[in-house]
Amino acid sequence: MTTATHATPSLYEVAREQVRQVAAALGLDAGVTAQLATCRRELTVHLPVRMDDGAVRVFEGHRMQHNTARGPAKGGIRYHPGVTADEVRGLAILMTWKCSLLGIPFGGAKGGITVDPKTLSKGELERLTRRYASAIAPIIGPQQDIPAPDVNTNSQVMAWIMDTYSAEQGYGVPAVVTGKPVHLGGSQGRTEATGRGCMIVARELAKTMGLSVSGATVAIQGMGNVGGIAARLMAAAGFTIVAMSDSKTGVHKPQGLDVASVLAWRREHGAIAGFPGAAGVSNEALLELPCDLLVPAAVEGQIHAGNAAAIKAKAVVEGANGPTTPEADRILESRAIPVVPDILANAGGVLVSYFEWVQNLQSFYWEEDEVNERLEQLMIKSYAAVAGMSKERQMPLRQAALTLGIQRVVEAMETRGIYP
Repeated sequence: MTTATHATPSLYEVAREQVRQVAAALGLDAGVTAQLATCRRELTVHLPVRMDDGAVRVFEGHRMQHNTARGPAKGGIRYHPGVTADEVRGLAILMTWKCSLLGIPFGGAKGGITVDPKTLSKGELERLTRRYASAIAPIIGPQQDIPAPDVNTNSQVMAWIMDTYSAEQGYGVPAVVTGKPVHLGGSQGRTEATGRGCMIVARELAKTMGLSVSGATVAIQGMGNVGGIAARLMAAAGFTIVAMSDSKTGVHKPQGLDVASVLAWRREHGAIAGFPGAAGVSNEALLELPCDLLVPAAVEGQIHAGNAAAIKAKAVVEGANGPTTPEADRILESRAIPVVPDILANAGGVLVSYFEWVQNLQSFYWEEDEVNERLEQLMIKSYAAVAGMSKERQMPLRQAALTLGIQRVVEAMETRGIYP
């Protein structure tokens, strides 16, 4: 395992550098480039919350809106002790390109609270969520900014936000958030959407590379709503999952893991560690295992200058946001290891969030088969567009995806102009 030290740039720095590189290649002027590299609106709030013991704690939260030239802002809310303003800014920028690349009428936003939700009771979590929802209420809404779940948030958190916003408006507003419970206006298929999209992109990449899906080996870092679901769906599609990990450690079996059994073990024991019949492996070492496809689906900055040269996978499919640093990108490119970027590989979630928003506005709901079929069509179409540009212009998949996404945003900006 590689142990070299490395300095990981913030996600905001990475996102801004990506903008500058694509802007230079497209010949964009300085004014347009500055707009693309800056969030149009930033809100930081400090949230007093009464804890179960009667004490009051103050939490910091953010909601950043990057660009709304193509439609209302869209992006998740994460609860994590590592949340910073720069992380949220970077994620908001990535959301803009993701929505644009997919052709859906949203701009990019992101939100977060600096907190470890595992240390809070359900009541404390609800009070924190409602306080945050009230604080950001002036800048969100169905035609303004539509939050969704992200790291450590879920359909229950979205229900609390919807209820708080609706109470302050005086009537129900289900379209203010997506990722809600189905019985409150959520979409069928939303829970699996990001993992399903990741599986579809991995399948299309395998075809491009001439790999047979049946038996192609996959290592997946992360067992959350992306990694765990992607593992299950990829196994069902015929891939052989040789390694999986949660936030603490992982397991490895070259002959292939029984994914359902691994997931059941983790549910029963609270961790993947100790799963019988497989060797233990650290999160860091998992990234360097021999496999056909590596799916980093945990957090950002996992593949970096210190370990990129040791990656043995034939290709990388980014299930997480920003798991590969720019330096690592260059190293992988020099080694002819393609990387399907996050703004494409994990875009299934925002696609079905879009479907949910449409269903809420129409008060007309779709069956799960229809949701999954529309998801598959748009993911295949978006992958084909990125792969086509990559081949035509002889550029990496990430650069192709960013170029397509940024071009569409610039077109909207230039057509709308600047007011006043």
